[in-house]
Order: sequence, then structure tokens, then C-alpha cells
Amino acid sequence: MTSMNPPFDSLPTAVLLSGGLDSSILVGMLAGEGRRVQPLYVRSGLLWEAEELRAVGEFLRALGSPRVLDPVILDLPVQDLYGGHWSLTGDETPGATTPDEAVYLPGRNLLLLVKTGLWCKLHGLRQLALGVLGSNPFADATPAFFDHLQAALDCYPAAPLEIVRPLASMNKRQVMEMGRGLPLEMTFSCIAPCHGLHCGRCNKCAERKAAFALLGEDPTPYACSASSPSGRGLG
Repeated sequence: MTSMNPPFDSLPTAVLLSGGLDSSILVGMLAGEGRRVQPLYVRSGLLWEAEELRAVGEFLRALGSPRVLDPVILDLPVQDLYGGHWSLTGDETPGATTPDEAVYLPGRNLLLLVKTGLWCKLHGLRQLALGVLGSNPFADATPAFFDHLQAALDCYPAAPLEIVRPLASMNKRQVMEMGRGLPLEMTFSCIAPCHGLHCGRCNKCAERKAAFALLGEDPTPYACSASSPSGRGLG
């Protein structure tokens, strides 16, 4: 009798895809290794998501891999949690000189992983991959956090789901080098978009510039000058 459960290696690996550099490189890496990939995007009502979603579509089309499935978009609104937070209002958006802590979104990884983890379990996927680097400074990106969340998901019935972090042992230079040849110009990493483009002055744009500097050239068009009024709150 044929088993009702498909073999593990025939199932797609789910990837939490934000449209940014690390998660996009992870999709390209897994597809290049011959894995089938199911991108998952979580829409929460944050002010940069329209540009992120467009970047997800453009990157995947440019990647052109038959191993990568159409992205699944899941909704998880956070207005009732974050209220007047800058990520929803655009007021006092962290600028280029702010520390990493300035862009922390409370409980973000917990929210994302509960939603996508349960989706994977309900759809029979057995592996959920995240583009988290080991240098991530936040408490909800530590091995202990992922171990606890893995244990919580293991309490639920259905097929087992493994949370994996293939980039956790790499530094930014190694990840960017691995992304050579991928359409990284299609990715999006800005928290204060200006006319649909990277503003060039926020915390995340500064991080993006530093990442591309490791490769020697930044293909990103940055929209706003320092005097632009549409990047309010940027320091």
C-alpha cells in the first residue's frame, strides 16, 4: 500500500520571505540546492509593506526558478498591538545613525513564526526556514528563543515541523557573497519608502548600503535627499 504521507525530500521548504536581502538570498540558495521552496509573506499593516510585496513578486519573477512556488500571503494585523508605533504611523522613523535597537518591533518574530508555523503544520510542510543571521542582536532571534518555540510547536498534532536557520553560522559578507548572481536589486529593505523607492536615509537603508558595500557596488536607487519632507522623523 502506498503511504499517504509524501517523502520529506519531496515536500517544499517554507521560507519566511520579507523581500529583503537575507530572506531573498535564502530562497535563491535553497532553490539552487535543488529544494522546492514555498515563500510565505506575512502582511501586518506596516507602512512599508506595499513596497515589500512588490519586491517579493519582482524578485521571484527575476529569479525565474521553477522550484520556487507562488508566494502565500498571510494576514496578521498588528494595529491593536502597536497602536501609534512609528512602524504604522511613519512618525519618528529611526534614521541612519540610530542603533539596531531603534528598529526593534515588539514580539515580531514570535508573531511571524506562530502564524507561519501553524500554516505549515496545517498544510503538511515539515520545514520552515528563516533568513536570520547569528549576528542578530534581538532576544527573539537567539537559539534559546527558537528552541522554546520549536518545543511549543511540537506540542501540536499533525506532521512534525522543523524550524531551521541556514544562515545562522554566516556573517553578512558570506551571505552577500552567496547572493552574487541573484537579482538582489529587486529586493527591498527600507522602513520609510519615498515615492515607492528606498529613502536612503533610514536605519534599514544604512544597513542595506553597508551590505552592498561588501560586494563593491550598490544597485539601489535611493529616492529622497536629506531635505525631502516626506522622510519625516529620520535622524
